[in-house]
Amino acid sequence: MENQGLLSVVVPCYNESETVHLFYDALSKQMATLPYNYEVLFVNDGSKDDTLDQCLDLFEKHPDHVKIIDFSRNFGKEGALYAGLANAKGDFVTVMDADLQDPPAYLTPMFEAINQQGYDVVGLRRVDRKGEPPIRSFFARAFYRLINHFTEVEIVDGARDFRLMRRQVVDSILELGENQRFSKGLFVWVGYKTKYLEYENVERVAGETSWSFWGLFKYAIGGIVAFTTAPLQLATVMGLIVSMASMVYMIFVFVKALLFADPVAGYPSTMVVILFLGGVQLLSIGILGEYLAKTYMETKRRPSYIIKKLYTKGGFDESK
Repeated sequence: MENQGLLSVVVPCYNESETVHLFYDALSKQMATLPYNYEVLFVNDGSKDDTLDQCLDLFEKHPDHVKIIDFSRNFGKEGALYAGLANAKGDFVTVMDADLQDPPAYLTPMFEAINQQGYDVVGLRRVDRKGEPPIRSFFARAFYRLINHFTEVEIVDGARDFRLMRRQVVDSILELGENQRFSKGLFVWVGYKTKYLEYENVERVAGETSWSFWGLFKYAIGGIVAFTTAPLQLATVMGLIVSMASMVYMIFVFVKALLFADPVAGYPSTMVVILFLGGVQLLSIGILGEYLAKTYMETKRRPSYIIKKLYTKGGFDESK
């Protein structure tokens, strides 16, 4: 087959020692059916197991295809994605998880959609959440409904990070210099002609997910704060409603005491009002705090990641 360009495959890895070999075997078999050369960028995001050793074993066996980005510590998946995209050299770039929940077989229809139908981005969208705990699925769907109600771009429910992108799309994403990144939103925000292929959820081939419920919750809050100011407006509306309700209640109490000489209600009603107002105030302060924290972190201009070593065919570079 005539070579039609280079595909860069970005693979964030955190404690994925059981899956990296399985992933590379499945990917290489699929790439053998496609007319593209490829490079696989394993991003070791401060793994605590022997993920790096497993990646190095692949690097020694397949130096023409494997590159390794080794972080100085764990920076999170967003930092790993950014580092992989920044170091990808391909004419096309894709992001895939090492646990094979992103089936390499879908690369074929993805390339067909790009080359034959003129799309710039082709992603995968899960049509079910088989294998997920029910409570996680419930909150995931609630998150997508909430964020899409307020944002100017649509973040597709069930869309994976696994997507095939033209070089121009990746360059546009890299131009976004924010440090507090939410890639699901950034992929959509840059625009371009996009298509989603539907597929049934695939469970991990080995190992356990590193995402806890609390971690996903914080990630969701970060995404909402990054892509809409609606919570700030909500705090304003809540403050206005509570103020009006308090005014009406004050008039009611005043008139009641004036006409019926009835003393103001006692301790229970007072505590209810105080607790309600205190809750609204704390919620509003919390919302303001989230936006202030994001702004504070952005002003520090700290890098999203630090590379300890970059392993390539020509050797490795320290602290790039």
